Amino acid sequence: MSEQVSFGYEDVDPAEKTKRVGAVFSGVASKYDIMNDAMSGGLHRLWKDQFVRRVKPQANEQILDMAGGTGDIAFRMADEGASVIVSDINQEMLDVGIERAMERGIDGLVWSRQNAEELTFSGRQFDAYTIAFGIRNVTHIDKALREAHRVLKFGGRFFCLEFSTMTWPGAKEAYDLYSHKLVPQLGQMIAGDAESYRYLIESIRRFPPMPEFEQMIRDAGFVRTKVEPILGGLVAIHSGWKV
Repeated sequence: MSEQVSFGYEDVDPAEKTKRVGAVFSGVASKYDIMNDAMSGGLHRLWKDQFVRRVKPQANEQILDMAGGTGDIAFRMADEGASVIVSDINQEMLDVGIERAMERGIDGLVWSRQNAEELTFSGRQFDAYTIAFGIRNVTHIDKALREAHRVLKFGGRFFCLEFSTMTWPGAKEAYDLYSHKLVPQLGQMIAGDAESYRYLIESIRRFPPMPEFEQMIRDAGFVRTKVEPILGGLVAIHSGWKV
């Protein structure tokens, strides 16, 4: 039997998942940031602020922001003086980010279309690797983690912000009701696309719980791994170091 991977609640061939995920983000790119505000009530901005504070970007550091799409994380790190390459597998998402950077007068970012599983960068190139709300959409997460480890310098750090599994009693049930019932409706109203947002919610449910994902990060070669749950695990910041 051929390998199967998850696409939402479906199990599909890896090539089919890559194709479908590409179609999802091509379809929602222009409304992606508006939908993030609508779905999280603006909280995603605070989560990203906290994430970048944990990364602690420094002037003259070389940072790879993978799945960086529309630039939210890269803009914050560039403000601290870091040299950032924004990478995404989806060109439409990058195009939105480039346009947003031009509107804000942000210069110096490099935009590069990349597959997280097969980066074209040389080994030991970056001081930090960041990925926010993107790794759950990667077809082979273990390959992406190994690539992150490969391109980091010794002493480099890995940081990932991702939705996770809520552990607060009662909160999970309320969130499940909200996400499965209301988020697709918001997607239809704002982006004209309920199905893409139904997939995005389902992909959260299929993503490994915090301890399991932390072990995957260790298996890729990282040490001193850490998990920082936010809002009881609604989202989590995962980190590790290459030594």
